[in-house]
Amino acid sequence: MKNRVLCFGEVLWDAFGDEKKAGGAPMNVARHLVQQHVDVKFASRVGMDASGDELVDFLKNNGLYSPMIQRDNTLPTCEVTVELDEKSQATYIIPQPVSWDNIQLDNNLKDGAKDASIVVFGSLACREKTTHDTLLNLLDETDAIKIFDVNLRHPHYTLATIETLAARASVIKMNEEEADLLIGGGSGDLKTKITEFRNKYHTKTICVTRGENGAMIWHDYEFFEHPGFCVEVEDTVGAGDAFLATFIAGLIANNPIPKILLNACAIGAYVTSRRGANPVYNRDEIGRIKKS
Repeated sequence: MKNRVLCFGEVLWDAFGDEKKAGGAPMNVARHLVQQHVDVKFASRVGMDASGDELVDFLKNNGLYSPMIQRDNTLPTCEVTVELDEKSQATYIIPQPVSWDNIQLDNNLKDGAKDASIVVFGSLACREKTTHDTLLNLLDETDAIKIFDVNLRHPHYTLATIETLAARASVIKMNEEEADLLIGGGSGDLKTKITEFRNKYHTKTICVTRGENGAMIWHDYEFFEHPGFCVEVEDTVGAGDAFLATFIAGLIANNPIPKILLNACAIGAYVTSRRGANPVYNRDEIGRIKKS
């Protein structure tokens, strides 16, 4: 097994007031995979502008630059406004269209997809037809494990797009609010809803993160749960990305699902205790969280 991961989708600047940090869910997942010593490549598109130059430099410094980072002569690099509420929950104001709405299918992308054992993608980058069609073509050309990180950002998705991506995925990861929206927020517990979702899309594995309440995984007709860890929350940006990256690293290592779930919840909790989506791992602190 090649054990290479390809993360496909948006890269951007998250602006927290006067401060800005490089972000985008697939890029965040890739950065966490780098910290977990996984062979990962990243595919996206940035503008031919100063912000794009800065992102290219950032990706180079973090080992994520390759010919799969395209440049756009017309559309700008994306800069997102992040607002945190009193519970440190983030909301995002995302401009449209931007450079990653225009990811082109080329030989670099085709080769990257064929060389991957896992392809990670989300819904946000599929809001415009060009990137949407590029992703579907890549997924059709690879036999890699396809992981769909739902990552809904209102109003930048349609149910039809979600259904199209879900039907191609062997693993789907979402948070509890997204599960309620996609599976239904009516009667029935989460296990019942996940079972209904699986019956519709025939997905092998479904991960639902539940914030401070941990996460639930359905895998090969069995449910696994972890109650989560109690930490002092700085912000929640990137916690789901850290969870997913840790889940992927565990799959590659052939770890049992309970161990994967423990590690993913611990690193997700660690990220919420730090500012921003990609804090440098403090292995001692992560170990302490696991024992708490």
